[in-house]
Amino acid sequence: MAPLVNQFSETMTTLALREPSEQQDAVAALRAFIDAGSYAPGDRLPPERELIGDLGISRSILRKALDALEREGAIWRHVGKGTFVAGQAAVGDGAVAALAQQLTPVRMIQARLCVEPSLAREAAIHASRGAITRILRARDAARSATTWADYEAQDDLFHRAVAEASDNILLLSLFDQLNHVRRAVAGGTVVRGSARPPAEHSSFQEHDRIAAAIEARDPAAAQLAMRQHIGSVSDRLFGEV
Repeated sequence: MAPLVNQFSETMTTLALREPSEQQDAVAALRAFIDAGSYAPGDRLPPERELIGDLGISRSILRKALDALEREGAIWRHVGKGTFVAGQAAVGDGAVAALAQQLTPVRMIQARLCVEPSLAREAAIHASRGAITRILRARDAARSATTWADYEAQDDLFHRAVAEASDNILLLSLFDQLNHVRRAVAGGTVVRGSARPPAEHSSFQEHDRIAAAIEARDPAAAQLAMRQHIGSVSDRLFGEV
């Protein structure tokens, strides 16, 4: 693998990463690095300090690229264990497309209701202090979003932070696959009536209740708060936003 990585690194030094394409180029570079290294599903990627050197990018840009690939379902991360290439079921566009064609938005919501409230319950039981901090950070970032696209990205990170806080790799992998299919099913179906989430956007208060219940170590309240939140999302998805 080392010769391939070295060859890739030499190629990447010729890339001039400039705004506003810097992050997009970094995402493409990270995908190319994974392909060049012949990483298989389940393989762990090198630590951040090595990726920074191999890709020739800053730590902040690397983390944005990792966030982007994580939202796509191409990788998954576990605090203290590293970053891993996702399984084919999570990243295969053909598999996702096939599922999306067979899954209605209603069925997708039903699947979320089966999984995510239980994840919130587990998070209230098992979350570390660091995991709670990541939930709170994602909650605050979603509230501060200046566009719907930014909000949706931060909302993704909030829900994944809750899943990660369950401290169960199998449940986290299940969430990642569900979320990847969810994006394929729901993408483009929501019509926004404003350029950014309004201050009274109901998800802000719903996120507050979920985070507060997890931080208070109240499994029943966390489970209920997540169930109510997904129900509210369903109402907005099929009605006016």
